[in-house]
Amino acid sequence: MMITYEWRGDFDNAALDALHAGGFGYPAAATDWRARVGRHSLGWVCARHDGALAGFVNVAWDGGAHAFLLDTVVAPAYRSRGVGASLVARAAEGARAAGCAWLHVDFEEHLRPFYLEACGFEVTAAGLLALRR
Repeated sequence: MMITYEWRGDFDNAALDALHAGGFGYPAAATDWRARVGRHSLGWVCARHDGALAGFVNVAWDGGAHAFLLDTVVAPAYRSRGVGASLVARAAEGARAAGCAWLHVDFEEHLRPFYLEACGFEVTAAGLLALRR
């Protein structure tokens, strides 16, 4: 299985919407992902298998030293094959090349082994304020 990865790769809104819906378990919402990442992101990484979108990660940033991973998602058929870790590694390369010094991520507890062991993140103290309940 040959997966290709592309920093700031081209993607179709419907394909990314379907990937997010399937990966996160919610209905597709017809989100304009191209406009969203174009406005708010340093970059993103697309993973493809035979031209089909197999994974995606968004890299937001503060315009300076800090980049943030958002919505790392891999299609169910490609999970547990290193695709997610490769997406994150390429996101880190893109952020580093842009001059960022730090790559942040927050995650649910069940993803701890993925981010800490497979991707090499370290545990830090952080805070979170819920703005909507």
